[in-house]
Amino acid sequence: MARHIWVDADATPRPVRDLLFKTSARRHLAVTLVANSPISHPHTTRVASVLVGRGADEADNYIAEHAQPGDLVITQDIPLAARVVPHGVAVIQPHGRELDQDSINEALALRDFKESLRDSGVVTGGPPPFGAKQKQRFANALDRWISSQR
Repeated sequence: MARHIWVDADATPRPVRDLLFKTSARRHLAVTLVANSPISHPHTTRVASVLVGRGADEADNYIAEHAQPGDLVITQDIPLAARVVPHGVAVIQPHGRELDQDSINEALALRDFKESLRDSGVVTGGPPPFGAKQKQRFANALDRWISSQR
């Protein structure tokens, strides 16, 4: 049986949130959006939202404190993923990459390397635009997680 889905909602693309809402209704999954500002969502008993303070890591802290082993976190934030993965929480990034104990250290190292380049003035660019390919990769990763919960 699937557990709870926590969404770091401020930076999650609308198509991902919409897909989660549809999946929640179809598969009877609980979804909680955690954000610094109000995020629109369907008014159902399965979808909730939590408004946290405006601090940089407030949503991350809330999710890290409330996610339980077997839950799923949707986030682009590598440090948040690194906090929850060791506790048995699955992580999928909005573009469909699944982060686990094997991949989190590599993801952290790459993030830190890019941050050091930016700090030294090198332009590293941002993530690629979110499109149909990313949405499909996310949907596939979500389906794999749901299937693993049975």
